[in-house]
Amino acid sequence: MELGSVIQFLENRTILVTGATGFLAKIFVEKILRVQPNVKKLYLLLRAADTKSATQRLHNEVIAKDLFRVLKEKMGANLNSLISVKVTPVAGDITCENLGVKDSNLVEEMWKEVDVVVNLAATTNFDERYDVALAINTVGAVHVLNFAKKCAKIKLLLHVSTAYVSGEREGLILENPYYLGETLNGTSGLDIEAEKQVVETRLNELQDENATEKSITSAMKDLGLQRARQYGWPNTYVFTKAMAEMELGHLKENLPLVIIRPTIITSTYKEPFPGWVEGVRTIDSLAVGYGKGRITCFLGDPKSIADLIPADMVVNAMMVAMVAHANEAL
Repeated sequence: MELGSVIQFLENRTILVTGATGFLAKIFVEKILRVQPNVKKLYLLLRAADTKSATQRLHNEVIAKDLFRVLKEKMGANLNSLISVKVTPVAGDITCENLGVKDSNLVEEMWKEVDVVVNLAATTNFDERYDVALAINTVGAVHVLNFAKKCAKIKLLLHVSTAYVSGEREGLILENPYYLGETLNGTSGLDIEAEKQVVETRLNELQDENATEKSITSAMKDLGLQRARQYGWPNTYVFTKAMAEMELGHLKENLPLVIIRPTIITSTYKEPFPGWVEGVRTIDSLAVGYGKGRITCFLGDPKSIADLIPADMVVNAMMVAMVAHANEAL
């Protein structure tokens, strides 16, 4: 697909992006503003108490990043006005109904205007507390879906998942959807509503025992790993992301839905410039260790294919998928 098709699609579109302070979301937002400043509006959902806090997070944790250097050079003094007109920070939380947005007028405005919803909100900690991971990765995804269904002009919900919902299987793995209750090891009985009850019951037990916050955190982490492995997934992160896919597929009805499953996301390859990364993420620690001379060798198969993909390639795939599948729905 030509870049021109993407640029044309984005013109005068209104897009809601969740998880807006995340690594991939920043690259997604920067690219849209850089290639199509005539986008109508970007609503960026940020976890914040109010609009003022959301605005501060937007400027401090998104716009101020070196990632926006090329856009700043391109736009100059006009960048601030572009941001103020095109970008609306939204204080909210995907673990709540209506994404936790308290401003009813803003909610109605988004329901009226949004064309595309992009769900990038997630906790990616492999051993996250089960209650936290379930609330954000699974239940949160359902809240995003329900919000998207209420948008009068909705063309598409794009949900970013992970390739590792496929677990630790080897060989050719087809991009098939997950169905409600499906497991990797064939164990029956996976019920997402029951998983919520398991969490609630365990939390009540811990509270009755007057457990410390540290003990509760440890117990919730252990519970997540135990439940994941019971059904064939290696960790809490990929288990809760897999359950999110099940829920979205089951509940989407007529809403066009695209699920993107990237592998390990690394620094940018080309856009807006090579090598941008935020912090030391996943496999980045190996590169840092090698660069500093602390890792002088690394055992591996030189013929193997590493599960790595630059972040800007993921964003490009997201944009192409948006255009292709939104047009299919028209």
